[in-house]
Amino acid sequence: MQKPRILQVGSLGGSPGADVSLQENHEIIALWQAADRAACLAQAADVEVVVTSAMHGCGRDIIEQLPNLKFICNWGVGYDTIDIEAANARGILVSNTPDVLNDCVADEAWGLLIATARHIAAGDRFVRENRWENKEGMLPLGTRVSGKRLGIVGLGRIGLAIAKRGLGFDMQIGYHNRNKRTDVDYTYLSTLVDLAKWSDFLVVATVGGADTRQLVNREVLTALGPKGILVNIARGPVVDETAMTELLKSGALGGAGLDVFENEPKVPDALKQLPNAVLMPHQASATVETREAMFDLVKQNLAAYFAGQPLITPVN
Repeated sequence: MQKPRILQVGSLGGSPGADVSLQENHEIIALWQAADRAACLAQAADVEVVVTSAMHGCGRDIIEQLPNLKFICNWGVGYDTIDIEAANARGILVSNTPDVLNDCVADEAWGLLIATARHIAAGDRFVRENRWENKEGMLPLGTRVSGKRLGIVGLGRIGLAIAKRGLGFDMQIGYHNRNKRTDVDYTYLSTLVDLAKWSDFLVVATVGGADTRQLVNREVLTALGPKGILVNIARGPVVDETAMTELLKSGALGGAGLDVFENEPKVPDALKQLPNAVLMPHQASATVETREAMFDLVKQNLAAYFAGQPLITPVN
């Protein structure tokens, strides 16, 4: 029996064994391995399915060169790197992998929050470099987390998981969405500036894309203030990275715990040098359990499509 042909935009190496598994069950055209991208796309002109990830995406340039494309299967919850407008115009289905990563992303948001507030990364370096043993001063005092005000930008699935954890720390929970939710009792702030002024900790958990680019701008960051801490596990471009770096350096912003950046994997040197920033290489969903569950959803969506059944987790 002939295997279905698939164009794979980039490796799914974040899920161990995923690339091999795809090859076992499909005829793979590996765009990311092609020396001649245009020739590879021409070879794939008859394919109906593209497999990609939030990192690799699927832009209009790919979609327009695949006249038979009917389905884009995305490994990841975010799909801002997929041209949804171009897909919708052609009636192309898109799926993602929601829900299965909510808890692990929320866990990392909290890890970054606590690590920034309590100088955990700096303390680790302090011990490893023998500065504690050699009595080379002391770490600066940290910031208490329990009982503070937690502001969440984007109270969706992941935002709700972050808020739930905040209740365990006896925190007041506030949030900003486009619209107030009627199913929660958390404090709703109608503007981001108001939320930042209210918050001790501001966690960014909104979607990426053009509509949210630099949503957390200089005014918002300034309102968060010299004692405030920003955590971003959403998308790098949602935050004005230049303004954030300048405010962290000047002390006008207290600290930042960041899993995402504007031009990944490049991180500004100025940001790397700041002692009040904790940095992670976009790893919020990077647990064995979550990555297995994400790839399982990819396989389920592919199986559903090729069987002529409704997708498991459609985006559009």
